[in-house]
Amino acid sequence: MSLLDTPLWEVIKASFSAKVWSGLIGAIGDTLYMTIVSSLIMLVFGLVGGIVLTIMCPDGLFPARGAYTVLGGLINILRSLPQMVMIIIMIPVARAIFGKSYGTNACIIAIAASCIPMYARIVESSLLEIGKGKIEAARSLGSTNFQIITRILLPETLPSLLRGFTVAVIGVISMTALAGMFGAGGIGDIAVRFGYQRFQHEVLFACIYILVLLVQGTQWAGSFISNRILKKRCLLATADGRIKAHRVNKNKNTQQNIENKREEKTIVVKKEAIL
Repeated sequence: MSLLDTPLWEVIKASFSAKVWSGLIGAIGDTLYMTIVSSLIMLVFGLVGGIVLTIMCPDGLFPARGAYTVLGGLINILRSLPQMVMIIIMIPVARAIFGKSYGTNACIIAIAASCIPMYARIVESSLLEIGKGKIEAARSLGSTNFQIITRILLPETLPSLLRGFTVAVIGVISMTALAGMFGAGGIGDIAVRFGYQRFQHEVLFACIYILVLLVQGTQWAGSFISNRILKKRCLLATADGRIKAHRVNKNKNTQQNIENKREEKTIVVKKEAIL
């Protein structure tokens, strides 16, 4: 069913048919598999890379200007490469690891390699938000660099790191759709082979629904966990308490004004009765 000869509303209705969705179950599983594995690899290497950048920066715990410049330049080079180019470049690496340059596992290498530099920069920017006063106070108490990282930098920036990881996972989801063009399978492969090449636009619409749901679910989960952490630290609870207190005071003032007006009316009525 193509939009070239079928009304848009008919294509949308057909995209919700059981026939279309029955052919997407396997593709959904492949997309989730690529997303989860690539996100875990990105989390480990991106977190380590961001921590190394933070401690080696000129104002870091262990300044190393030369190493910081080299590592930062390498990350910037990898970030400047388009995702499609990254997939092509990582073909020899995937072939060396898995023995083939196509398939779900092979494209996970390219997806992770493309998103690790982005998340490393996100981690670095989050860790640099910690005030120098806290670090100096920890040093004055005799804390080592490892203790400062594990007990101050990471715990203090955990909500920000989670939000950044959420953004990075959404980037992974978008890249899994692109990797479908290179034999990775998943939703992207279905969207290209059936939705684009065979003009089955109802299948293309169904793939769009799935990708939107994945992105929205990821964003909701990341925001929910981050907000829960902030509430436990009484950073959001204070704001909520202020809002509730303001509402209570507003209601009290409104009720007091109503009672005052009633008393004024009573006094006026009594004066008129006396006269």
